[in-house]
Amino acid sequence: MRLQVEVPSNGYHAGLISCQVACPVRTDARGYIRAIAEGRFDEAYLIARGPNPFASICGRICGAPCEAACRRGRVPRVDSDGHFVGPDRPIAIRALKRFACEMAGPESRPPADVLRNVQSAPPSVVAHAEEMAALLKAGLPDGVPKGDGRRVAIIGAGPAGLSAAHDLALLGFRPVVFETETVAAGMLATGVPAYRLPREVIQREVAVIEALGAEIRCGVTIGKDISFSSLRADFAAVLIAVGAKSSRGLGLPGERGPRVYGGVDLLRAVSLGSFLDIGREVIVVGGGNVAYDVARTVVRQIAYDAARTAARLPGTAAVRLVSLEGLEEMPADTVEIVEGDEEGIERLNGWGPVEIQRDAAGNPSGMAFRRCLHVYDANRRFAPVYDESDRRVVPCDTVLLAVGQSPALNFLEDGGSDIEHARPGWPKSDPETLATTAPGVFVAGDLAHGTRLLIDAVASGKAAARSIYRYLTGHTLRPDATTAHRLLELYRRERGYESIRRQEIPVRHPGERLSHPETTVELGFDQERAMREASRCLDCGVTPVFDGNRCVLCGGCVDVCPTQCLKILPLSQIESGETFAGDADPEEYSAIVKDEDRCIRCALCAMRCPVAAIAMERVEVQTSWRCQ
Repeated sequence: MRLQVEVPSNGYHAGLISCQVACPVRTDARGYIRAIAEGRFDEAYLIARGPNPFASICGRICGAPCEAACRRGRVPRVDSDGHFVGPDRPIAIRALKRFACEMAGPESRPPADVLRNVQSAPPSVVAHAEEMAALLKAGLPDGVPKGDGRRVAIIGAGPAGLSAAHDLALLGFRPVVFETETVAAGMLATGVPAYRLPREVIQREVAVIEALGAEIRCGVTIGKDISFSSLRADFAAVLIAVGAKSSRGLGLPGERGPRVYGGVDLLRAVSLGSFLDIGREVIVVGGGNVAYDVARTVVRQIAYDAARTAARLPGTAAVRLVSLEGLEEMPADTVEIVEGDEEGIERLNGWGPVEIQRDAAGNPSGMAFRRCLHVYDANRRFAPVYDESDRRVVPCDTVLLAVGQSPALNFLEDGGSDIEHARPGWPKSDPETLATTAPGVFVAGDLAHGTRLLIDAVASGKAAARSIYRYLTGHTLRPDATTAHRLLELYRRERGYESIRRQEIPVRHPGERLSHPETTVELGFDQERAMREASRCLDCGVTPVFDGNRCVLCGGCVDVCPTQCLKILPLSQIESGETFAGDADPEEYSAIVKDEDRCIRCALCAMRCPVAAIAMERVEVQTSWRCQ
C-alpha cells in the first residue's frame, strides 16, 4: 500500500491555520489566543474585533465553527504508559474571545474609545481581507473612490443588517437601519435569552456601530410606517436583512387554537415583557438550540414566578422537550443538552408529532407522538421513518413549536414586484453579489443563505456592503494578500503545554441559574485560567520547514518526535501528483513525511537536527486593498 501525500504549495501553510479557515469572516483566532497566552490583551481584542463588529456577542453565543476545526482536537492523547486514549479536546476559542472582549472591548471601555482603537490598529495586527476598518485606513490607495455620503436603507437591525451598516459607514455612505422592534439587534435581542446573552452586551456592541455613523431607527415597520417603494425612491440602495423571524408550523390536527405557539414567539414575548397564556404542563417540539432556548426560558420563568408566587405561570408542573432525533443525532449543542438536563427539562428523544389533542373547552390536553426509527436516509437527507405501531400520548396544556423559521416579506407587495423569488417567501439573489433581480436591492443574512450561525450572518452583511459599494461607485474593492515566512530563531513553547487539559468554562450551579430569568449561566474565564487555556494553542501558523539540501537522513527528527508525526520513507512507498526523482530508482531516494494532525509545533525536531536542516517558520499574511 502506498501512502497518499501532499507536497506543500502556495497557500498550503496558511491553510493549516484551520480555525481561521473555518471562520466565515476569517478571524485569526490563533492570533488572539496566542496574544492572550502572552498577556497582550489589548492586541488580542483588536485581532478578534478586526473582522467582526459583533466580537463581544460572538464570545458568548457563537456556534464556533473554529472550535470544531481546531487542530488541537485531532492530536492523539496518550496516558502515562504511552497508550492512546483518544483525541485531545479543541481550544475553548469562543470563551477566550469573550475574555479578550471583556478585557479591552465595549464591556469595559466607552464606544468611542473602542472604535478609535479598532480604526487605528496597525495592519500587522489587523491583517486579513475582512478587517476593513484598519485596512481602509492603512492599505487603500490614493484615488480610490469612497462613498459620497449617499444614504443606503437597511431593513432589519440584526447581525447581517448591522454588519452591513458598519462597513458601509466605513466606506463613506450613510446607512439608515429600520427595525420593526423597539430594540436593535434583531433576534439577538428578541430571540436569544438573556441568560445566554446579557442585554447590556448587545447595547454596548450596537453603540460602537452607531458611533461610526450608522443611524438606527427602531419601532419602524416597513410596509406599515414606510412603504418599500418609498425606500427605493428615497435611498441610493436598499438591503433587505429581515432574517427568518416567523415560526413555522407543522400543519398538525389540532395545531390551530389557544396555547399553541411558535418557539421564537415565546422568546420574543419574554424578551419584550409581553404576556403569553402558558399552562401547567408544557411540551416543546424540536431538537435544536432554539428548542433548548425555548425550554430553558420556560423553566426559568416557572422557577422565577414560583419564587415570587406570581400568577403568570401558576403551578406549572413540567417542561418536556420532544425531538425526532435520538440523543446522538440532536442538532443542539452538547452544552445545551447537558445544561438543560441539569435544569430539569425532561427530554423525550426519537418521537415524531402526530396531533394535538384538545378538550371540550378547546385547550390542549395531550399531544400524540409516534416512534421515529431514523431521521435521515443513507445520503443524510431528511427522510424520517416511523413505527406506526408504537405511539404515545404526552399530557400537556401548552405546546411550543421550535421546528424552524421563515421570513415575513409582506412589505414587498408595494414596490417589490420586480423581485423574483426562488421559492415562496425567499427572494432570488446572486450567491456572490447578493443582488436581487431588482436594481439596487440586495439581501443578506437568512434571506441570502438560509438560517445559519450568527457569524455567517455577519459575513453575509459585510459581503453585501462591498456589493453595494460596487453598485453605487462602479468600482470593485479587492484584497491583495502577500504571504511570507518569517524564521523564528528562538522559538519556544510554554512548559508542559502539550499535557495541559482543556480548562472547563465556569458556570453557575443549576439552582442559582434559575433564581432569575436573566441570570447568566456562563461566568467566563478569569485571567489565570484564560492564559492557561490559551497556552494549549498549537499556534498552527508556525510550522517546521525542512531543507532537503542539508538533510542527511539521520532520522533524529523521527526519533525525537513526541507524537510520531514524522516518518522517513522511500519514494516507492508514497503516492503524489509530483515527480520527485525523474527516472531515478525510487528505492534509492527517500522523503520525510509529516502528519499535520499529529504535529504539535514543539520544535524538538529542529533542536535535534545536527545539520540545521529544520527551521521553525511563521507564515504571515499582509493584506491591502486595490480597486478595479
